[in-house]
Amino acid sequence: MTKYNDRKGYLRFAINLGNPVLATLLPDGSPGGITVELANKLAAESQREARFVTWPTAGQVVDAALRDQWDIAFLAIDPAREDKLRFTPPYITIESSLMVKKASKIQSVQEMDREGVVINVGKGAAYELYLIRTLKHATMRQYATSQEAIQAFINGEGDMAAGIRQPLEKAAQENPQFRVLPDSFSQIQQAVCVPRNAPQHYEFICRYLSSWIADGTIAGMVSRHLGNS
Repeated sequence: MTKYNDRKGYLRFAINLGNPVLATLLPDGSPGGITVELANKLAAESQREARFVTWPTAGQVVDAALRDQWDIAFLAIDPAREDKLRFTPPYITIESSLMVKKASKIQSVQEMDREGVVINVGKGAAYELYLIRTLKHATMRQYATSQEAIQAFINGEGDMAAGIRQPLEKAAQENPQFRVLPDSFSQIQQAVCVPRNAPQHYEFICRYLSSWIADGTIAGMVSRHLGNS
């Protein structure tokens, strides 16, 4: 274990609830998921208490980065965020795809960028940032969270909903009049990050993260939480 000599006996972990693949609220109101398990391991290695601060979207986590509201976060790597955040190498890659109506003629994400097409997105999500850079014809309709974007599409708003594959597939299973396209428009790399103006934990995180990737610890977390290896 590594003992830090600084003023705090705890680490503040920002948990993004906008990505339900990696973090969710448990019945007792506390956060759970891969990122919470990873946070607890990092806190244990540093011999400090893990304190969790939750945000509904990734964009809000990023906005809080330079205001000393958290020490360590778990977000998608994106060039648009690198002025505020310093990212570790990725520890997991997540697919982004589209949910469409079951009767839709669209069979591939390659068909989404068309004039007049409205795509529901969660504001500030990594996949939205990707679409901002790549879409030339379709337009995006922003919602406060990715879940709200999906629900709005189910309620009749927009032509399709973009998002992370697992939440989209869950929504389609619960609403059989919709389906998720088999391919993906982006492979989103998830990493641990620290604020650019407070990088003191960066080397410590990288050292342990690298070790846990190499020895299968991260793969075990993914298997437990997502059911794949």
